[in-house]
Amino acid sequence: MLAWLSVDGKKLLATRIMRTFAYGYLATVLGVYLDALGMDATQVGLVLTSAVAGSALMTVFWSLIADRYGRRKTVATMAGLMAVGGALFAVTNEFWPLLVGAFTGTISATSSEVGVFQTVEQAILPQTAPNERRTWLFSIYNTVANFAGGFGSLAASSVAFFASLGLHGADAYRPLFVLYALIGIANLAIFLTLSERVELAHVEGERRFLGIHRSGGTVAKLTALFGLDAFAGGLVVHSFVAYWFFVRWDVPLSDLAVIFFWVNILSGLSLLAAGWLAMRFGLLNTMVFTHLPSNVLLLLVPLAPTAGLAIALFLARMSISQMDVPTRQSYVMAVVDPDERTATAGITNVARTGATALAPVFSGMAVSAAMFGLPFFLSAGLKVVYDGLVYLTFRNVHPPEEEAIRRRRREVAAS
Repeated sequence: MLAWLSVDGKKLLATRIMRTFAYGYLATVLGVYLDALGMDATQVGLVLTSAVAGSALMTVFWSLIADRYGRRKTVATMAGLMAVGGALFAVTNEFWPLLVGAFTGTISATSSEVGVFQTVEQAILPQTAPNERRTWLFSIYNTVANFAGGFGSLAASSVAFFASLGLHGADAYRPLFVLYALIGIANLAIFLTLSERVELAHVEGERRFLGIHRSGGTVAKLTALFGLDAFAGGLVVHSFVAYWFFVRWDVPLSDLAVIFFWVNILSGLSLLAAGWLAMRFGLLNTMVFTHLPSNVLLLLVPLAPTAGLAIALFLARMSISQMDVPTRQSYVMAVVDPDERTATAGITNVARTGATALAPVFSGMAVSAAMFGLPFFLSAGLKVVYDGLVYLTFRNVHPPEEEAIRRRRREVAAS
């Protein structure tokens, strides 16, 4: 199975599965856990913002030094911090320590990847498979993550089991944070076994600031656009949406676990479809034209008159909204030089994480003011603007494999 993928690539898939399983339940319970500790909506938003901001800061720092410090050592260090962050949340009750704990950069508020894990793995993965398999590899990488996150969301319902054992209130959530710390330790153990081949191959020539040279203009444009998209997405991170359903519609945690299980499963299936669509229509077209209808569905969620319809619209939205993820990652890695990949992944991921970090606090304030629909409306509108801008900016920039196909077609037409 996956004979074309190297052993290092398979190990990265394994670590990704474990982490996203943990992210799946953490995104489902984090806001409710903070509420159980007695925090108000603004404090919940601040902790979520701190979690995303810490991830952004860690990504900035490690992206600058990862290729010199070592890719293996970088992800191993972050896995250690993941264990520390989980342990801190398991034992701490007060707002300020939790705010600091969230700032470790490894507490996921979004059910998706946090910290520098994705940045380094995104740079390594193209080295573990042939070029023609690159988009499929990113599709698989994200699909297994979504499936694992889905089962992680289901695991959030174990809170009821822990409560039946006599754990009350916030204490019923703490075993999940202990498990989160143990998963960090397991990631650490696997990262330490990666081979030397995951490190950056020696590249002749001058090293430029931040590791970017030929592709500076391209990376700057991508960074700005991805930041806009991420800020819009940050207004409706999964932790906030779960909290929104809990506050707006009194949806119990057991139901939230099932909802976000299906969110991840539907998203995972769509990721596989993204690889097929990209082969037929191109990476950029797949990124943009699968994203637009998902934004319309997002706009409709807060307008739904019942909880059931709101959930159905959200699930429909999530069944197509993530198809741009593997295509975006593959596109970015394809249009820059190999020695620019870590820096490019770091810069663009920092832009996304940093912009996301600014958003949840505004969503929390909106809920505090009883403006329940505002985060959804703003998010959908900004994402439509992003889709239009990214298409207009990059419609003539093609990955090498697509450019080769276009060249062959021109040659056939001319003959």
